[in-house]
Amino acid sequence: TVLYDATGHQLATLQGVENRFPVAIKDVPPVVTAAVVAAEDRKYFVHGGIDPLGIARATWADIRRKGAMQGGSTITQQYVKNAYVGTDYTLWRKVREAVISVKIERKFDKNQILERYLNTVYFGRGAYGVQAASKAYFGKDVGQLQLKEATYLAGLIRSPSAGDVADDPVEAHDLRFIVLQAMVDTKIITPEEANAVEAEAVSDYVVAQKGSGSEVTMKNAGAEYFVAYVQRELTKLYPEDQVLRGGMRVHTTLDPTAQRLAYDSVYGPDGLNRNGDPSGALVSLDNEGRVVAMVGGRDWESSKVNLAVGIDGGGSGRQAGSTFKPIVLAEAMRQGISLEAPYGGPAQIVLAKADKGEDWEVNNYESVPYGTVSLLNATAESVNTVYAQLVVQVGPARVVEMAKKMGVKAELNPDASIALGTADVSVLDMASAYLTLQTKGMQVEPRVIRKLTQNDSVLVDDRPKSTRVLEKDVAEKVNYALQQVVEEGSGTAAALPQAQVWGKTGTTDLYGDAWFVGYTRQLTTAVWMGHPEGQSKPLYDVHGVRKVSGGSIPAKIFKQFMAKASPADATPPDKVPDLSGKSPAPVSSVASSGSGTSSGSSSSGSGSSSGSRSSSATTTTAPEDEDEAPATTIRPGSTATIPAPVTVPTTQPTFTPPTAPATTEPRPRSTFTVPTIPRP
Repeated sequence: TVLYDATGHQLATLQGVENRFPVAIKDVPPVVTAAVVAAEDRKYFVHGGIDPLGIARATWADIRRKGAMQGGSTITQQYVKNAYVGTDYTLWRKVREAVISVKIERKFDKNQILERYLNTVYFGRGAYGVQAASKAYFGKDVGQLQLKEATYLAGLIRSPSAGDVADDPVEAHDLRFIVLQAMVDTKIITPEEANAVEAEAVSDYVVAQKGSGSEVTMKNAGAEYFVAYVQRELTKLYPEDQVLRGGMRVHTTLDPTAQRLAYDSVYGPDGLNRNGDPSGALVSLDNEGRVVAMVGGRDWESSKVNLAVGIDGGGSGRQAGSTFKPIVLAEAMRQGISLEAPYGGPAQIVLAKADKGEDWEVNNYESVPYGTVSLLNATAESVNTVYAQLVVQVGPARVVEMAKKMGVKAELNPDASIALGTADVSVLDMASAYLTLQTKGMQVEPRVIRKLTQNDSVLVDDRPKSTRVLEKDVAEKVNYALQQVVEEGSGTAAALPQAQVWGKTGTTDLYGDAWFVGYTRQLTTAVWMGHPEGQSKPLYDVHGVRKVSGGSIPAKIFKQFMAKASPADATPPDKVPDLSGKSPAPVSSVASSGSGTSSGSSSSGSGSSSGSRSSSATTTTAPEDEDEAPATTIRPGSTATIPAPVTVPTTQPTFTPPTAPATTEPRPRSTFTVPTIPRP
């Protein structure tokens, strides 16, 4: 199967170099699982996900060698690293890896975890999982493997590239030797059995690597993540074997120029390219919902989790912060509330029984009071205490319905805190929702495939389908509010000289996530940045920015990309919409503090807040010299974002060219003698 970009040039092939063929644990020979456990985690069946002594030994060895933190990981931790947290050698990553490992051990039994591990671990030659590795190295199914083959595969886990006998016969023999020794030490095999295997050269039974023209042509622009997402979408429609080997011709929506601009904006010379920098993601849609650019991560070889698409990319979504407020505003406009409706914007407010039947405390950033403020200005300045009142007035369940209509696919709970962006969503979700505003109420499903053919038959001929989910006047009112955000509110850093911009900033609790989502008349683009650890590792001191908010680096990334990707637009500004409407009845509050009286829609008060705190929110509502900062709800016991469902990742396309034939001759090996250890 061949993928093409939007200009008709070949983008990638989906065969040969990277393969995954999931296999049930019952179909894996015991000799294979025994070799892997002996080599990687001898205490696997007795520990609870982590091995403190193993970590301590590995850490001490690294300290003595002055190396990076590595080694000591259990099989469970390795699975978590492969599936969720990536390979960065940082303390934060190791801590998160350990926490998730313990959770997984409590949820699944040992055989289930081992099956997932054996189906995701990388063995080299583009093979993920033991079945794919067995095919790649021996040309047969894993069920046919014997001791000599099992020990070689187990050794490759430590060094999948350097251990290929085709590249380094010496390293290949050494890796197999280490596994044989481990199996003798643990009394799984006898010394005689080990010596019998060692007498045979690895090259005698490993097949040559099959050549392949499979590759992604835009690796330097991060297109691997887009290709992987396209493959996932294809496997929703057709059997995996047909997707990989059916000779399909897939014409995608990816614009190569836009993709290079997007990747350069996020990770280029002026982007997040320094050691220790947070991750970033970007999705850009044209007016017909086509994904013209997708940046899912910095380096595919380091982490195959696509940060742009949430669960569909092997990870989880992230809290949207104040970028979710336009969805609340859309529901308010639908219900006839006026943009000129006055609200009290106290520094702090406690709304009676507003969140799951309990009092809800909401705070403005740095306790900034706003006095009486219109809903229009509260949107521009991202005043949390106003939006807390607004979501209670319109109803959280109605906001969830609106989000779904506008294109948010993530699971959402009808909690009041949804107004402050506490639900986990994907970058693609947010781009889709804002596209609905850009099209003045027409929801267009995001798409990555323009045309799909097989054997001269057209299977898919993309024609955009749109559904009106907002009345035009409702969308125009929201657009007018988002215009003020960019012109004079928290998003001024995203303004473009050649085109009008509408958009919204977003920053979550403790600066864990920062967003800017916006659009011109031609493109809708969502930008996110954050660390994998989430709120446990805040966005502090990044490229000279003390505390990263959505109006700082994300808005600048948006501007850098859109300045070149979005054409100049001389269209006159939209007319100011009719701002009239109703001012809803005040929301009952327990207490409020700071200046915040109003003449209509909000309650007011003074003094300290009281009442139980089902959720709390801390909003940075930009003082003039600062960008908008976090809108948050603190969830009890939550210190980091933990991935949702544990699933075995689906087959991924090929991104690694075939390795060259070996030229190195094995060095002479002295006689191998395995210590005599009696069979139990």
